[in-house]
Amino acid sequence: MAQPEASGEATAPTAEALGQWEQLAERYIPFWNESTILQLVLIVTASLLVAKLVQMVVIGLLKRWARKTESDLDDHALAALSPAIYITVIAIGLRVGVGRLGLNEALTERIADVLATIVLLFWAIGINRVCQLILTAVSRMNDRFQFVSRHTLPIFENVSKVLLFLGTAYGLILIWNGDVSGLLAAGGVAGLAVGFAARDTLANLFAGVFILADRPYKVGDFINLDTGERGMVTDIGIRSTRLLTRDDVEITIPNAVMGNAKIINESGGPHVKYRLRVKVGVSYESDVDQVRAVLEDIAAQAELVCAAPSPRVRLRQLGESSVDFELLCWVDEPVLRGRAYDDLYCSILKRFRAEGIEIPYAKRDVYVKEMPR
Repeated sequence: MAQPEASGEATAPTAEALGQWEQLAERYIPFWNESTILQLVLIVTASLLVAKLVQMVVIGLLKRWARKTESDLDDHALAALSPAIYITVIAIGLRVGVGRLGLNEALTERIADVLATIVLLFWAIGINRVCQLILTAVSRMNDRFQFVSRHTLPIFENVSKVLLFLGTAYGLILIWNGDVSGLLAAGGVAGLAVGFAARDTLANLFAGVFILADRPYKVGDFINLDTGERGMVTDIGIRSTRLLTRDDVEITIPNAVMGNAKIINESGGPHVKYRLRVKVGVSYESDVDQVRAVLEDIAAQAELVCAAPSPRVRLRQLGESSVDFELLCWVDEPVLRGRAYDDLYCSILKRFRAEGIEIPYAKRDVYVKEMPR
């Protein structure tokens, strides 16, 4: 059967290659020209053999190379893409075989579109699996990629799926010669409508992504907000953050508010220890060295106070009616602040009474000039 002539310089190499295959087939297969159905069967069979050969040799070599690496990510990626490569080789063989049947041009193009659609779908499935594998692996490398964590992983997975779906849909439209201008216009209008209708939700969503990526606080931290709330972070969601106060009351704060708030993270810094500042005033008749030694001894014996960093005492100022000292010490975590203050103040009051150290307080003398009749 006569072959369609190549049109243009772009198809000339393809036509030349097909002509060489024709000559080889006619030389080594005597009954090649007897039936187009036979040609189709032979071409499909050859494509299956080539696909299997590619899968065994090329994919096999890549898998052997992948096994030598420390990570198993490349092994899973090759396993995910192997079906797409196999189907692609078979589809090429089917397309060449269909061209031998002498069907009309429209039907041949439709069959080619179906084959291209199948290949595109297989590649979309394989790429989706590879994207999920990469995102999962990156989320476990928190020391290198803090932006992708176990909290933000669902967001990136959904975004990758949406982008891949849009790309696949766009490819299918091009394969079937569809018009994408109307679809793009409708998508733009729909995007504007959704943006206006859900601007608060989107604001919380983007703020949540930035909070999870920037990590100004994490679950378990004690934070103070400029609006007065203080508590332990129990959950960081996409839409809101939850705090558990010392009264065991849970507060839910939208992430858009958290993103614009001034946050004091008591658990931040090089460690989670919290510094206490215990202020106490003594009379001017007191021995300052004795006061300093007593305060340091009280801190050293306190059960909740850390030994390192060591407690220290500072004389802050000479007040109007007292000499003001400040005991500086640390507790293991901010949640112990209330108990530690209670323990230290009780111990200071008892020891000062036992040591004869006076804690001054305001005194007023009332003079009665004349008793009423």
